[in-house]
Amino acid sequence: MKKSINWSYFPKTDPLPEVLNETINIFEKNQNKIDSTKNDTNKLRLSSDKVLKVVEQDFIDAGFSVETGKKKDEKIRVPVLYGHQGTIAQAFEVDGWHKEQKIVLEIEAGRAYSNHQFLKDIFEASVMVDVDFLIIAVRQIYKGTKDYKKITDWLDTLFITNRIKLSLKGILLIGY
Repeated sequence: MKKSINWSYFPKTDPLPEVLNETINIFEKNQNKIDSTKNDTNKLRLSSDKVLKVVEQDFIDAGFSVETGKKKDEKIRVPVLYGHQGTIAQAFEVDGWHKEQKIVLEIEAGRAYSNHQFLKDIFEASVMVDVDFLIIAVRQIYKGTKDYKKITDWLDTLFITNRIKLSLKGILLIGY
């Protein structure tokens, strides 16, 4: 079977950390259900929540806490700031979090490129406590636009120019 998942790891001067391999395997395992190159019509296009639902159990099996719904107790909140007596004063919600491996997972669909959601994901992960790696999964194609390719170009610019310093050790971009 031909694999249709694309991925790029940034910075490109570093090899892909072993800890991130399983993520790629999860998307490859499920590619026939989520392949955006085959579901880019309105009736077939999957939302990010539907893609997350497809890969949810595999990420849980890999040690991630995963958002299972929209209720407060179903969300995953990663600390950003601590306040009085060590309470969490600020946190951001994510699709998945592997606390021990310090990995945050964000799955995006239509807003990934058109609304620059990937930049918000990078900012939020960069200020989270004890997060080293960000995985952003985006559609390869959205309404005919090559989202994965366009975001790859943005990340190439971000890392090649080296004008903005991120606290993250790396970003794995996956195109599903």
